[in-house]
Amino acid sequence: MSTDAIVMLKDDHKKILRTFKDFEEAGDNALKTKGDLVDRMIELLTVHTYIENEVMYPRVRELVPDLEDDVLESYEEHHVADVLVMELTAMKPSDERFDAKTTVLIENVRHHIEEEEDEWFPKVREALGRTVLQDIGAEMVAAEKKAPRRPSQPSALKKTIDAVIS
Repeated sequence: MSTDAIVMLKDDHKKILRTFKDFEEAGDNALKTKGDLVDRMIELLTVHTYIENEVMYPRVRELVPDLEDDVLESYEEHHVADVLVMELTAMKPSDERFDAKTTVLIENVRHHIEEEEDEWFPKVREALGRTVLQDIGAEMVAAEKKAPRRPSQPSALKKTIDAVIS
């Protein structure tokens, strides 16, 4: 497995996007399947945003000051996803707005992934190079071991609260 930070984040993106596609293809009456897929989305997104917020974004902010605005926008996009995820954890697949809320989450995260992969990652790779990205990736591996899996865990709640009061 590569420890290149961008390769690792793109691998996460693939898993997240696959889960989105599975949800969209599940069918209207597949409540159990949709519930399981949303649980999977929540775990994947909780871990992924934790690692980006705790490691990738602060390091890029420190090492590539020209990308400050991009990093700040990414924090805000994570905040929107965090709010939707928190709301989905309190819902059942049979709730009237469950599918609609999940669809909004999917649309927002897809937009975020496209911006990162098409605009942000190429600039980061050019500015930092392979060795630095491998060092950041190693930090991300360590962070993933302690990353929250559910948005209700204290470290995930802290991230959401920090975004609201910052």
